Amino acid sequence: MTSSLSINFMASLTILGGGAWGSALANLGGKKGDRVNAWSRRSSFSLESVITGADVVISAVSMKGVGETVDRVLALNLTPSTIIVTVTKGLDPATTRTPSQIWQNAFPDNSIVVVSGPNLSEEIQQGLPAATVAASVDLAAAKQVQNIYSSDIFRVYVNEDPLGTELGGTLKNVFAIAAGVCDGLQLGTNAKSALLTRALPEMIRVGVRLGARAETFYGLSGLGDLLATCNSPLSRNYRVGFGLSQGKSLEQILEELQSTAEGVNTANVLIDLAERRDIEVPVSRQVYRLLNGKTTPEQAVLGLMERDLKPE
Repeated sequence: MTSSLSINFMASLTILGGGAWGSALANLGGKKGDRVNAWSRRSSFSLESVITGADVVISAVSMKGVGETVDRVLALNLTPSTIIVTVTKGLDPATTRTPSQIWQNAFPDNSIVVVSGPNLSEEIQQGLPAATVAASVDLAAAKQVQNIYSSDIFRVYVNEDPLGTELGGTLKNVFAIAAGVCDGLQLGTNAKSALLTRALPEMIRVGVRLGARAETFYGLSGLGDLLATCNSPLSRNYRVGFGLSQGKSLEQILEELQSTAEGVNTANVLIDLAERRDIEVPVSRQVYRLLNGKTTPEQAVLGLMERDLKPE
């Protein structure tokens, strides 16, 4: 399960998914002369035509599309030397698996790399600087992805904790909904700072219980992504929380977004997982209750403020 690409090799990349992040990755990948093919379900050409001969396949589909995409690729006899990169942020409702776990289970002989960080796709499309993490148990594969995507506007770091890297990007979407509520209710900087400060240990608590490294969450894919997503109206999940604070229904907000807000599904799966694993997730639980109509934005905030007194 190791990559055979040389460090200066001009790679053939296939991007699966036609959303904003997939498009941004296609643009970034093509800046260094690599051959880039993009495919989505709306493409007029076959998946096989762009998968065949690809050195790197990048899955940028939504969480609900991961299973179908994996099945499609399985039917094409992908070579073991092909690196599979996943940038999807979510949890599978049926299995609570992360996208990389689903890909690795289907392709045990391929190297799987997770790419995640404070990467708002709209800013990257504008050419603004950003940094991210490429993580894999196969460090050589992570370094290949680092080499492909590193540029003067996009800095890529590597680590060997793909689960922690992936969970950081996944769980922060739940907290971004809470941050949107906080800003929508105009609760101020003090309240939001307290919220984000408590969100980080909650993220770490979940991650460590699931097998990730605590230190990963203090990096770009944890704290970095948390800060970016919880402070920007460019974040779809932040906009979900903001909309709920203004009295809009979840259905109305999602219709206005015209795209996926992964934090909605993640909150539901996370609470199911937390209950089975007995993990304390007070912030996420209030977000879950809000999304499912069991509380109001004001009551959710009050519920967090009224928790039992204890040491920090």
